Amino acid sequence: MTTGTSHAHGPRMQFAKAAPEVYKAMVALDAAARKGVDPTLAELVKVRASQLNHCAFCIDMHTKDARAAGETEDRLYLLNAWEEATDLYTAKERAALALTEAVTVLTDGFVPDEVYEHAAKHFEERELAQLIALILTINAWNRIGVTTRLTPGSYKPNV
Repeated sequence: MTTGTSHAHGPRMQFAKAAPEVYKAMVALDAAARKGVDPTLAELVKVRASQLNHCAFCIDMHTKDARAAGETEDRLYLLNAWEEATDLYTAKERAALALTEAVTVLTDGFVPDEVYEHAAKHFEERELAQLIALILTINAWNRIGVTTRLTPGSYKPNV
């Protein structure tokens, strides 16, 4: 919910220090969720979920990681309008992005059957399960980042 006022950014807490066991579990979940998912697709999913959740820190991080993985500027710039920029994204990527949006927003309290079924046509069951785990994990990271107001801009990818 936007209140019309801007809020000063700066960390409210160091989450990893305040809740080290939870942080370690999140890192392990993140690593497990990425297994078997194409790294470029994983970054597109992470950026898109982070855009929807307004997590500036995660947008910064995953945009940089996507570039380091070889993602193009055009695809990153147009990610928030992927449905209109269909020529830039494969059918599989579009299915993953639609699922990302449905899981992230949950507008009607559920993921529509047509979105899930479309994704299931492009991903084998294990790969689809990994994609769902990836989407759930980035949403959790986004909520940590937004709540604790992680400061964007300082992240450097491990290349």
